[in-house]
Amino acid sequence: MRITEKPQIVTVFGGSGFLGSQVVRALANRGYRIRVAVRRPDLAFHLQPLGNVGQIKAVQANLRYRWSVDRAVAGADAVVNLVGILKEFGKQEFDSVQVFGARAVAEAAKQAGASLVHVSAIGADAVSESGYGRTKGEAENAVLEMVKKAVIFRPSILFGPEDDFFNRFAAMARISPFLPLIGGGHTKFQPVFVGDVAEAIARAVDGQVPGGKIYELGGPEVVSFRECMEIVLEQTNRQRLLLPMPWFVAKTLGKLTGWIPGAPITHDQVIMLQTDNVVSPEAIRARRTFAGLGMEPVNMAAILPSYLVRFRPQGQFSRRNPA
Repeated sequence: MRITEKPQIVTVFGGSGFLGSQVVRALANRGYRIRVAVRRPDLAFHLQPLGNVGQIKAVQANLRYRWSVDRAVAGADAVVNLVGILKEFGKQEFDSVQVFGARAVAEAAKQAGASLVHVSAIGADAVSESGYGRTKGEAENAVLEMVKKAVIFRPSILFGPEDDFFNRFAAMARISPFLPLIGGGHTKFQPVFVGDVAEAIARAVDGQVPGGKIYELGGPEVVSFRECMEIVLEQTNRQRLLLPMPWFVAKTLGKLTGWIPGAPITHDQVIMLQTDNVVSPEAIRARRTFAGLGMEPVNMAAILPSYLVRFRPQGQFSRRNPA
């Protein structure tokens, strides 16, 4: 961890979450002073041990209130926006958080003369049928309109100790006799380690990543939904039926139960699953990928066993024969 006399200030919106904590760690190791802008600063105390005394400070900010965004950005040298929601709840709507909020952060960064790194997602498209995909695409347009040298990252699904994908299905396998294969399980993913995405973001803050471009970040393996479920069962040492779920059934289930807190899937997420979540050929040709950043992403086999082991029948003491 570097210690400098006049460290630069980086404001990180959404810095207390899964990706956010990894980004804060990577920035702290580089010696930055980090201002973590979150709705509930009292829930961000777990970030303090990631840096030196006084290096990391949580401040209150809500992307729906422009004045709080301006206050959080004031005096910052760089801004990172990680905020995104997978489903709408209460006042947290796709348009208010992912479009209005992204534009507010970009405008505040421009006004402060700070550089900007914005995290979007593969599948972002301003004309997408999915509310999530549409607003992510509109946010990208708003960010580049306001800050032309902004760096935008589109990661595929993230994996790591606190992920909401492999952990969710591993937990389901503990109690359910089957795992669902939405749409037959044919959708392709390119899972990417959260630590690699955090390192890419930190390099962008360092100024090592050319701005005004959209980078697509995927891991070294392209796998189908079915293969992901098979990996979960292998790592958790369990045998479960893989049950194909037609699209119309998944959409109906999403409409009926998607509004419930903790629901397994929403109608909007089913729409997103109808399109492969992998790095595009255009990004590969233009080297707007990890390769273009001089990075080699970690594969799943190196990370998944370290945290999915807890879902085995006897944890790390389980034998390898399926149960």
